[in-house]
Parts: sequence; C-alpha cells; structure tokens
Amino acid sequence: MSADVLAVRLDSDGDVLLTGPAVRAMAASVAPRGGRVDVLAAPAGSAAARLLPDVRDVLVFDAPWSGYRPPPLDGPRVLDLVRTLADRRYASAVVFTSFHQSPLPAAMLLKLAGVEHVAATSEDYPGSLLDVRHARPDGLHEVEAALYLARAAGFGAPPDGDRLRVRRPLPDVAALVPAGPYVVVHPGASVPARAPDPDHARDVVAALAAAGHAVVVTGGPGETALASHVAADRALDLSGRTDLAGLAAVLDGARCVVVGNTGPAHLAAAVGTPVVSLFAPVVPAERWAPWGVPSVVLGDQHAACRGMRARQCPVPGHPCLGAVHPGEVLAAVERLGVPRVATTTAPAAAPRTAGVAR
Repeated sequence: MSADVLAVRLDSDGDVLLTGPAVRAMAASVAPRGGRVDVLAAPAGSAAARLLPDVRDVLVFDAPWSGYRPPPLDGPRVLDLVRTLADRRYASAVVFTSFHQSPLPAAMLLKLAGVEHVAATSEDYPGSLLDVRHARPDGLHEVEAALYLARAAGFGAPPDGDRLRVRRPLPDVAALVPAGPYVVVHPGASVPARAPDPDHARDVVAALAAAGHAVVVTGGPGETALASHVAADRALDLSGRTDLAGLAAVLDGARCVVVGNTGPAHLAAAVGTPVVSLFAPVVPAERWAPWGVPSVVLGDQHAACRGMRARQCPVPGHPCLGAVHPGEVLAAVERLGVPRVATTTAPAAAPRTAGVAR
C-alpha cells in the first residue's frame, strides 16, 4: 500500500473548488510520508480539479448517481475505474458530497478496489462501506464541511489557510481584457434557477456601463447567444473564448465579478476577486455564498423557492432575483471599492484564441 490518498468529488467545477482547502489539507498531511493526493472528479468538475494546488493527478469518471444529467450505468466503465483505483493502491480516500447526496456508491467502488480506509458524510447506514461515518453539523458552509470531514478522516488543516486557491501562473489574457479596471458580469449558470433573467442581466450591464465602469461579459461555449444579448454593445463579450484557466485569469484581473450562484462565483473567490452574488435561495446562501473574499449577496433569501433545490425556477417571474434593481447591483459593486473608468467607444471584439491554457 502506498502513502497516496484520493479525494472524491463527483460534482461540477464550483463544488470541486469549494473542496480545494480540504484537498490541500490531505496533501499536506501525507507529504511527510512521501504521499500525494489525487482527485476523482466528474467530467463537469475535472477542469477545476486540474486547477487545484497540490494535486498530482485527476481521474475522471461520469458517475450514474451524480450530476445534472447522469449517464446510464455502464458496467465495463465501472469495472475499469475499479481496476485503475486498485492499481494505484491508495492508502485512504475521502468522499466529499453535498448535503443531499449519498457517498455510498463511490464508497462501494473504493472498497472493491481495495482501499482500506474510506471516510464520508452519510445520513444513511453504510454497513461496512465506511470506516469513518461522519455527521455534518448544522450551519456549516460547504468549505467548512469539507474541512470538518477531512479532519474526521485523520488529516490536519491546510497550512496556507482555508481560502480557495488555484494553481499559478494562470494564462496571459492581457490581449483579451481592457487595459484599465473592469467589472465582469457572468450571466449564466449551470442550474437555470440560479441565473438572472437575460434581460435583467442586460439591464445590470447597462447600469454599470452608464455609470462609467468598463464591463466584460463572460460565458462558456454554450452561452455565447446569452452573453451577446447581455453585452448588447455596451460591454466586451468574451463568451466561449477561454477555457476554465483562462476564465480564472480574466476574473483574476477584474475588480469585481457580478454572478449568480454558480462555478465562476467560486472561481472568482479562488483568485481573490470580490463578488456581487445574485443568489437565488433554492439552496442556502449560508452554505454556498462566495467564500473568503469581500462579497455582497443580493436576492430575496426568503422567497417562495427557498430551500427547494429546484433546477428550473418554480415561481413565475423569478422574483427572488428579478426584484433586485440594477441600481442595487451598481451600489454593491461600488461598495466593494471598484473605480469607474469612463469610456466613449464601444468595446472591440476580442481574438478567439488568446487566454486558452494548453
């Protein structure tokens, strides 16, 4: 058996980033014995896992029990994963999950692979699948819950504190972004209920631009139409033009990021950029709000959708976010100390190849 350990987080990029301090704690604990930490991630979280400091390798598995659109069970792929895990001879593993997920399918695969010590938080009776069955205390942020589980599994604290972090250096995006101070607006979200209405996001961009802020709109390859609508010739549209590392670099250079409860909010926190969080209360803000950076949370946290974990907004008009006036967003941005930079011309189009890590 090696001294290497495995962190399992079969979720999206934001979830993986929030687990980063616990992963660093695991790495620091095994380093004196020559051990390293690997991460088992879902395809939706693998890019973030590769950005985490102190991670040796990232294994990717599309789990049929997790994710927004889980795949059907593929027996040969499951057996391939078990063989891979067995070959690596991990001394222990920690299965990190959100409060509503079960770690037991992953724990069973780890036990089949011969991992002797498996820890996880589980409300369900685990039988012999868990060596540490952790109970999550109420009221913890996701970062705190992951660190709490890592301690219960026998690992210490991260030596560099509990802030979110990414590997550096990040890609050079100077050719993409404005030369002076800028604000990023990221209008999309992996879960539609957590994103502002496109017209609302466009009005936010208009208010920021009218007040003299240089604005950059970001989005993934599938969000280019949304970003173009939101930018509306008032902002620089970088949607689809960076990978996750390039997006991290864009956020790193921003004075502030306006974003819903989605991965780029946590990516902004991981590079130390303040966040104005347009937070729909379908999940609790006390667990998922931006961690470790100056932030302002906007949105009605007592709306009818509170705690429903809905993927599509269950209330007509999306009132939890729609009631946030663009002026409130502008005030929050300026409360975080962002200077205005007056502009008189429309932003130029950015090249499509810069800022992509290779």
